Amino acid sequence: MGRDEMDYQDKPVIAIVNTWSEINPCHAHFRERAEDVKRGILQAGGFPIELPAMSLSETYVKPTTMMYRNMLAMETEEIIRSHPVDGVVLMGGCDKTTPALLMGALSADLPAIFVPAGPMLRGNTRGKVLGSGSDVWKYWADLRAGVIGEEVWHDVEEGIARSTGHCMTMGTASTMTAISEALGFTLPGASSIPAVDSNHIRMAAQSGRRVVEMVWEDLKPSDIATPAALRNAMVVDMAVGGSTNAIIHLLAIAGRAGVPLTLENFGEVSREVPVIANIRPSGAYLMEDFYYAGGLRGLMNRLGDRLDLSCITVTGKSLGDGLDGSDVYNDDVIRSLDDPVYSEGATAVLFGNLAPNGCVIKPAAAESRLLKHVGPAIVFRDYNDMAARVDNPDLGATPDSVLILQNAGPIGGPGMPEWGQLPIPKPLLEQGIRDMVRISDARMSGTSYGTCVLHVAPESAVGGPLGLVRDGDSIELDVAERRLNLLVDETELSRRRSTWSPPEPRYDRGFGAMYSQHIGQADSGCDFDFLVGRGGAPEPEIH
Repeated sequence: MGRDEMDYQDKPVIAIVNTWSEINPCHAHFRERAEDVKRGILQAGGFPIELPAMSLSETYVKPTTMMYRNMLAMETEEIIRSHPVDGVVLMGGCDKTTPALLMGALSADLPAIFVPAGPMLRGNTRGKVLGSGSDVWKYWADLRAGVIGEEVWHDVEEGIARSTGHCMTMGTASTMTAISEALGFTLPGASSIPAVDSNHIRMAAQSGRRVVEMVWEDLKPSDIATPAALRNAMVVDMAVGGSTNAIIHLLAIAGRAGVPLTLENFGEVSREVPVIANIRPSGAYLMEDFYYAGGLRGLMNRLGDRLDLSCITVTGKSLGDGLDGSDVYNDDVIRSLDDPVYSEGATAVLFGNLAPNGCVIKPAAAESRLLKHVGPAIVFRDYNDMAARVDNPDLGATPDSVLILQNAGPIGGPGMPEWGQLPIPKPLLEQGIRDMVRISDARMSGTSYGTCVLHVAPESAVGGPLGLVRDGDSIELDVAERRLNLLVDETELSRRRSTWSPPEPRYDRGFGAMYSQHIGQADSGCDFDFLVGRGGAPEPEIH
């Protein structure tokens, strides 16, 4: 390899875990950014080694990247543990890469810093600003309803993604990188910088320099991911209008850190923290606007004592120190606590006989008229059944109907795909209906919107009550009371339960078989049972 002792002797060896690939547009700039990180490491007296890892391209991996989040977490942990390295730079940003990298780094527990991919530039078509994901769903509904034609749809496709970087709405990618900063795993302000901004290049080099210092200081992930830091992450998640997926990922991260965290904790924070980031899909703006308005540092400054500013970060200083000099430059993009976008947090946690272990909804992105609703169920037994029948005029759907999708959870999907934003039946779209109550054990994209109840636990495929719903059953949704109920008496439910049988296993070999045997439910973070808890396996012995 052409190295001699002067290159690495008496220097910290820094692994750069890079999730770049040619099929992941979110990370298309990481090939160059890795060189910027190396430059910083060399400047600080370290020895960089780039180690590639799974890219998990959100839009191309089937059945869903969620099935492989834990695989990347395992790969990250073993890359760190099995190689002779002293510190780690984690390069991610596409939805599942951020939690996976942090989970693996927490289990390996060597000094680690996260370099977020950054959001892409705002989209544009025919003089209108586009937000990736959110406007896809909007224009796709209009296309199905016949409001627009193929030519307009083509222009949307051509204009919605104008640069490298992840979705520039407050989808899962932007939410999780914001959370990584709130946890203390990035340099101050790192998560808001657009991918193609020159400040992103400087941040990458600064991260390389800082990780070398972290090695000498022995500042590890376990020092950063404290109970107070996890609560800061929940507060920021609610304030930015974060993706519903963030709850699953934070539960998994907390599990790796050995920090007790439950859905009830999220419910408590949701009651206390309003949405103040006016970003789609809950608001009007995009991440580029957010950055220029003051970014996450500006937002956290406004949250003030809602956060524990004493928490240590990768800088070796407190979270509060990283907010020095921060400000907000556009009060409509980053609102004050007295003038929020939505008076409560982004995600509400519901319980009831339909979701004994909980479920979630994003009320800030739903039509308010539907947040208290009773309606008859229309049940789809799985995704294929839904795709085959949802537009059938004989479906009998009305605006009051409640669409139910079964067998779309961690086991049933498999992998809990983003199917939770069930399409509105075409006859209703043609009437101008753009939202209705939809319930599933699936997830939905963080860029999605609508009155979608998600992550119902336990899922249908393991015998959860969602699998017992039948056409015509009355469903009660009351978000203010945090309630989701199936209005069917227990005698009838017991009868249905006695005739239920689990689906046949989908996999008999490989990762799929391991996944099916060990995956947790949504309310516990969907991690593997053998990976939950603080502390990883011992370092491999050398023979």
